[in-house]
Amino acid sequence: MSIKKWSTQDRPREKLMELGVKNLTDAELLAILIRSGNAKKNALELARDILQSADNDMFNLGKYTVDDFVSSFKGIGLAKAVTIVAALELGRRRKEKENKVIQIKSSQDVFDIFQPLIGDVPHEEFWVLYLNRANHVITKQRFSRGGTVGTVVDVKLIIRTALLKYAESLILCHNHPSGNTNPSPEDVKITANIKDAASFFSIKLLDHIIIGGNTFSSFADDGRL
Repeated sequence: MSIKKWSTQDRPREKLMELGVKNLTDAELLAILIRSGNAKKNALELARDILQSADNDMFNLGKYTVDDFVSSFKGIGLAKAVTIVAALELGRRRKEKENKVIQIKSSQDVFDIFQPLIGDVPHEEFWVLYLNRANHVITKQRFSRGGTVGTVVDVKLIIRTALLKYAESLILCHNHPSGNTNPSPEDVKITANIKDAASFFSIKLLDHIIIGGNTFSSFADDGRL
């Protein structure tokens, strides 16, 4: 049965108007975006299939590209795929704005800043957070974008930016697309190299956060610094 033949209160759009957006399931919200299904399934059934393919995890869904949607789901063309990807990106940007932290007080604060940026990207990115003496954020900057298992970091550029920004301390952050937040030997090595280089200019390395999806690990919390 097509959605148009359902009772009004069961149709995703009408349900949103009548009960409010918070009363809709993830599948119903996704069905509104894709609008129509295919010859065998309506929009809501297709939305459920899409979510199931991502283990019903919105963070996993956020990793999907336009090509992933078009190639994997019959009834999802380019326009629908672009709409879904755009909606997911808006969600990430809203979360980034909501979690904007002025002063860093814990590793959780760092995670809240960077998770919307790199928590669900399919490649590694390496970022640095620059702080003043009171641990207020001066700026954040991405220094590399690599593959699925690693990225190259230039220590000289990181220290140069710290000097130009008059930073008193810095925090490193990168992601593991695999979801495993345990530091690799390369992670430990680059952390030590940056710490040594920064200390030469009396700049403190406060932490190195590794993000995997919706979880993270902290060098400082784990006693690695």
